[in-house]
Amino acid sequence: MKKLVAVAPRQAALKDYEDRPIEKDEVRVRVEFAAPKHGTELADFRGTTPFIDGKYDPEWQVFTQRAPEEPRGIVFGDLPIGNMFVGRITEKGADVTEFEIGDRVCSYGPIKETEIVKAVNNYKLRKVPDGASVRNAVCYDPAQFALGAIRDAHARPGDNVVVIGLGAIGQIAVQLAARLGASVVIAIDPIAHRREIALRHGAHYALDNTQCDAGLEIKKLTDKMGADVIIETSGNVHALQAALRGLAYGGTIAYAAFAKPFGEGLWLGQEGHFNYGKIVFTRACSEPSPDYPRWDRKRIENVVWHMLMTGYLACDDLLDPVIPFEESAEGFMKYVDQHPELSIKLGVTFGGKSV
Repeated sequence: MKKLVAVAPRQAALKDYEDRPIEKDEVRVRVEFAAPKHGTELADFRGTTPFIDGKYDPEWQVFTQRAPEEPRGIVFGDLPIGNMFVGRITEKGADVTEFEIGDRVCSYGPIKETEIVKAVNNYKLRKVPDGASVRNAVCYDPAQFALGAIRDAHARPGDNVVVIGLGAIGQIAVQLAARLGASVVIAIDPIAHRREIALRHGAHYALDNTQCDAGLEIKKLTDKMGADVIIETSGNVHALQAALRGLAYGGTIAYAAFAKPFGEGLWLGQEGHFNYGKIVFTRACSEPSPDYPRWDRKRIENVVWHMLMTGYLACDDLLDPVIPFEESAEGFMKYVDQHPELSIKLGVTFGGKSV
């Protein structure tokens, strides 16, 4: 059997592996469909993540450098690539009672032909109902961060909402903003295909920020008021500057991106200084949630899973392109790393199956 791994920075390959026997609280899954992340996982793949030589200290709540004798945070050669998978259970342990052989399930895991997953007291292993969208299922992860950003920004019916960056998180945030009753939803991305999808899913306007003063256009489209809420997912310094420029007085920017160090282009002494704006750094998996104990990551995951499985969210056209597993090494390098403008979220099929 084979798995997709990073053998060196920006180099992917398929490597052989052998499965171990499962434990009594585990199941083995034959994978049918999978998808990688296009944000934090890409930083790992490129070797640009701060976790290579740094680590987050939860006691001090700061990043610190790893000691010379400590292992690096990212080690290439057999580094797994992948985020979500869907497949059928082929074997279960003696203690597993909530799942049966043949069940279609979804969970977190790298892109490989089989997965071994804990199946007792593990709410992250989900049953995929008959007829539910498999493509929706692998958007389980980005949907959590989209919902977290919408909630952290306190977006409400009647608000003017802007989403900058139309990858999977941004696209789902557009849908959520439209469905909650935002008066104006503006989607911003330089890639035409992404803007077209956002318009199909509820955006009232879609702007190419490389062809206009996006901040000023936001003001024009909202009768000079600006955006009550801006969801920024791109991590681009110019996007943040445009967000500050287009934000309404007292509005909120929910910063969902895992940004790299900024160069020139951010000037906090202009609109940021005069307009009393707020920047909230949002991350659905950081605990405790701002609304804890009512809301935690488990509740966010439960809510978005229901949205995905009932079709409240529509993610089928976000999975583009979809390629066979045998082409996944070349496909990941091309569509995720080298030419991200060609993809929103890469899909990988196994065994010649279509989804």
